[in-house]
Amino acid sequence: MPNEPRLLYHIIPVNPQAHLFQISLTISHPDPRGQVVSMPAWIPGSYMIRDFAKNVVSLDAHNKGRAIAAVKIDKDSWHLPACEGEISLRYQVYAWDLSVRTAHLDSSHGYFNGTSVFLRVHGQEDRPCEVEILPPEGESGKNWCVATTLPRLDAKAWGFGRYQARDYDELVDHPVEMGRFSLASFEAGGIPHDIVISGRHRADMDRLSRDLKKICDTYIALYGELPDIDRYLFMLTVVGDGYGGLEHRASTSLLCSRDDLPLPGEADMTEGYRTLLGLCSHEYFHTWNVKRIKPAVFMPYDLNHETHTRQLWAFEGITSYYDDLALARSGVIEAESYLELLGQTITRVWRGAGRFKQSVAESSFDTWTKFYKQDESAPNNIVSYYTKGSLIALALDLTLRKLSDNRKSLDDLMRQLWQQYGKPGIGVPEGRIEEMASELAGQSLERFFQRYLHGTEDPPLAELLHETGIDFHLRPASNADDKGGKPAQHDSKTVVQFGARIVTDNAGARLSHVFDDTPAQQAGLSAGDVVIAIDGLKTDKNALQKTLASHTPGSRIKLHVFRRDELHEFTIELGQAPHDTCYLEIDETASPPTMNRRRQWLEGNKA
Repeated sequence: MPNEPRLLYHIIPVNPQAHLFQISLTISHPDPRGQVVSMPAWIPGSYMIRDFAKNVVSLDAHNKGRAIAAVKIDKDSWHLPACEGEISLRYQVYAWDLSVRTAHLDSSHGYFNGTSVFLRVHGQEDRPCEVEILPPEGESGKNWCVATTLPRLDAKAWGFGRYQARDYDELVDHPVEMGRFSLASFEAGGIPHDIVISGRHRADMDRLSRDLKKICDTYIALYGELPDIDRYLFMLTVVGDGYGGLEHRASTSLLCSRDDLPLPGEADMTEGYRTLLGLCSHEYFHTWNVKRIKPAVFMPYDLNHETHTRQLWAFEGITSYYDDLALARSGVIEAESYLELLGQTITRVWRGAGRFKQSVAESSFDTWTKFYKQDESAPNNIVSYYTKGSLIALALDLTLRKLSDNRKSLDDLMRQLWQQYGKPGIGVPEGRIEEMASELAGQSLERFFQRYLHGTEDPPLAELLHETGIDFHLRPASNADDKGGKPAQHDSKTVVQFGARIVTDNAGARLSHVFDDTPAQQAGLSAGDVVIAIDGLKTDKNALQKTLASHTPGSRIKLHVFRRDELHEFTIELGQAPHDTCYLEIDETASPPTMNRRRQWLEGNKA
């Protein structure tokens, strides 16, 4: 309502050299019993307690010009005493995390998510918010612009000034980039889509725009419409080496490596650019799936405590399935390139023994303490609801197509979820997606979900893909850098199994992970061990890998290893590399009905 009291925020990069934002908050109608304010403990889309209050370096409060006490009552909350009239708070936030989840500030740019900088006023979460975004003083902010999808109040396009939000939930769901950046735009679904790139780069902005438009159009065609947004913003921060993305209601924050961007005059689809497009595709699909179609327990978000759900396989796994598939459906990559990516995903899952110990539903529920807090035991003990979740989505899609003679698919399920839950803003209850899939199939899929989602079996991909005209192959890894997705080289020989992931270390070759039931584990090696010599000769990562490649299964080698500051000696008998590396090929001899099923799968059933 226009006359409803607003919460007024001001944010300024008060000291970019010290990485400090200063925020002020005016509460015109505080709780007469005493007001509580708090910083969120986590950010939607990244399911780990991050305790953003730890970055608040100072906080003071005033009422009618006099200082009042702001008493810390727990790790992220403050209590303000009962008083008449408005309360104003001023606080500073340290911002030096160059990621998509928090905030970062230096003399070259500023970036923040609302969950990192804006206090929540308890009991007033539904009140309208106004935020004035100010530039840094002096020369450091000269010619800076602002990129955000926060609705503008009096700010000019790409400018500093006043912005607004309907409530606190909207306020913290529009990240802000300020600085000097490159800008490109295209239209999809009848609204502008902007691309902002911060950081030094030589990207072909026109090509990036063309490719992203194809991907966006593909998703809009799948759902039949966009959500109720006026514009969409891709915000890319370019670094030397980095990768990440986080979805928001009308934008996405992305972190990418400089070399992944397409260069002017470069026509080839590099692996890095394909990866970047897959990341953009993933986050854009979230505009529907998880930002609108979301678990009931996320409505509303409780940003101060963990919120458990067993449904992340659908919100992240299904999204991970579509992100690469959409590249093929949009024509950005060829079908063979998509099958290579799918083979790499299968390889990652097949190489993890943790999938036999933890179900994908359990992985989702335990994301707060296991998936987002992985240690050296992770590959042996947990499974990713992203990667295995995407394979369950693939199996479900192909199963629906098989049972319905290609009349129903996962596309239909996503459209139904959008119409029944996402568009009207209703949370999806636990188990409802499984019920809807059974309804689409015309028969119960309870056994499917019990085996592959709530159990630890691998979905029958070889059979399902074969029935879709795709041949499924498994082979041993050719070397330590073999990601799968392609046939082995013709000159490859029998590869040995060592059983550990090897990384560079100043002292030699460090074992970052040791895998279950492998020669390395059986010999007594552990994660963190640093191999300094092999058969009496000094070694490092490259030398160790070359030496292993020169041996055959059954060979015995002697390793000298530092564990902490103690020297140990181990003798290891090398095994034969398992067939855990997948590649997929199109069956050119498939029957016409099978080829038609494959074509409709790769091109998409239209709404």
